[in-house]
Amino acid sequence: MNVKKILFATDFSHTGDAALALATSLARDTGATLHIVHVEEPPVAYGGGEMYYGLPDPDVDNLKEMLSKVVPTDDNVPYVHHMMTGTPASAICRLAKDEDVDMIVMGTHGRTGVMRVLMGSVTEVVVRRAPCPVLTYKQQSETTAEAT
Repeated sequence: MNVKKILFATDFSHTGDAALALATSLARDTGATLHIVHVEEPPVAYGGGEMYYGLPDPDVDNLKEMLSKVVPTDDNVPYVHHMMTGTPASAICRLAKDEDVDMIVMGTHGRTGVMRVLMGSVTEVVVRRAPCPVLTYKQQSETTAEAT
């Protein structure tokens, strides 16, 4: 497999930290450019009245600053940042297609059962719809790591 572009999707969680290290090492070993993306979901449109909670719009400048701090763990790996708005899984797949990436690397929270049904799984949808291979990384929980 000739890998020249790797897309790494971040939600700024610690789950992504280990996945970023993996994406970095793959990019370093293949000479690929790392495309680091964060997708911000648009605020849900609420009606007025008693149910309106006045949820603020996301602070785009703050998000851009956070994204700028997500960099490869190896200074020699070339990278670019992408900030997008939309449904995360769809935006990630669209960017992968538009940028003609060869692989997507994502961390997964490892939710199961009711939590997965309620929260959904961006990673699961990306795996199903991506135009390229997707490598998922599930970070070990502290209790699992202690048992080994």
